Amino acid sequence: MVEKNELREKGLRLTPQRELVLAAVRELGHATPEEVSDKVKLTHPGINLSTVYRNLETLENVGLVQHTHLGHGGATYHAAEELTHLHLVCGKCGDVGDAPITTAAPFVQSLLDDYGFKTDVTHFAIYGICAKCADPR
Repeated sequence: MVEKNELREKGLRLTPQRELVLAAVRELGHATPEEVSDKVKLTHPGINLSTVYRNLETLENVGLVQHTHLGHGGATYHAAEELTHLHLVCGKCGDVGDAPITTAAPFVQSLLDDYGFKTDVTHFAIYGICAKCADPR
């Protein structure tokens, strides 16, 4: 559920569209703008896809949602408070799994130590083959 003060604390005017879009992102976990729109339209059919896109951008600009690219399609959005995992994308079946963000700590530290490059792995999708596809029994 969206806390009304949460949007105001980020300097945003409280609108029903923003509340609905943020609530949908949180409920869906990882979702495309189209999936967010479909969820919102279940209770508010008058809200169109362009409104969803505008609100996703606004919510991302203030740090409440973040997007990542989990495949060849468009962006997938998730709530910013869920930035505790890496995205593991199966190139065979398309499933998206999670791994704790701490899994990448040695890699992130190596990039910092060796290249002075501070890495944001929350925007990172790792592609490979999931256990189910690697061992089809």
